[in-house]
Amino acid sequence: MLMIRPVAFHSNPQTASSNRFQDDPGTVDPALEQRAAATQFQGLVDSLLAAGVGVVVEPDTPDPVTPDSIFPNNWVSFHADGRVVIYPMMAPNRRAEVRQDIIERLSSDRGFRVDRIVDMTSHAARGHYLEGTGSMVLDRVRRVAYACISPRTTLDALADFGQRLDYDIVTFSAVDRNGAAIYHTNVMMSVGEGFAVICDESIQDPEQREAVLRKLEDGGKEVISITRPQMRRFVGNCLQLEAANGGRVIAMSRQAEEALGEDQLTRLRNHGRIVSAPVHDIERSAGGSVRCMLAEIHLPVR
Repeated sequence: MLMIRPVAFHSNPQTASSNRFQDDPGTVDPALEQRAAATQFQGLVDSLLAAGVGVVVEPDTPDPVTPDSIFPNNWVSFHADGRVVIYPMMAPNRRAEVRQDIIERLSSDRGFRVDRIVDMTSHAARGHYLEGTGSMVLDRVRRVAYACISPRTTLDALADFGQRLDYDIVTFSAVDRNGAAIYHTNVMMSVGEGFAVICDESIQDPEQREAVLRKLEDGGKEVISITRPQMRRFVGNCLQLEAANGGRVIAMSRQAEEALGEDQLTRLRNHGRIVSAPVHDIERSAGGSVRCMLAEIHLPVR
């Protein structure tokens, strides 16, 4: 996993209008937000390392100020064929998160092979956005990208990704209890090796809902449905990982784990050990959780 240690984390006003999971911090001191985020970030790193998950931690830079840099999965994805994809993000201050130096160090210092960079950032100039594996939930084995359409996930950019990476794109509309578009697909669903967690009740159109569920089931996934209140507690923002011993780990926030029912917990544990950490201040201020903090490095090793 690539993780970015925050240095200037705080609630980002440029993302608030499109992210209903992001709470208004009111008069909270940004320095206090940063301090809490740094502590919770390290707690997640420690939990993953203890579970045998490999973590590459890179520090954010103080200039330019990038309050959401703790979520690298939005600007970059790494692929098993040696490609690295850079994405067009909606908020101007999030576009500054892109770090070519990190990509170079993965190759020069960490032994990963980078064969090609697919730069999609020019879409932003035309008002087309695609925020990485926040906008898309990838079934990398079957080459399917699930995406709920939102201001941050637009059709033109999705089609370009599908064509360049040879992915089948499954699009749908998903809304919260107030009818607002869910800003990122990865807060409402997650696809693992043999399972999928999904807030299918947020897909209002019955035909779209049936099509998504059928696609998941046809892909051999055990579908574990969650409710909108559970989605709001970031249960959908989980990620299955592989530990060094080959065992499976399902990473999520402590809030998310505590929101799961016993049956859901039992079914999830059939697919991996649940590893959770408290990241509640990050969730509240930025509207993202554990999965958003992890950019999977699928690159081949030299």
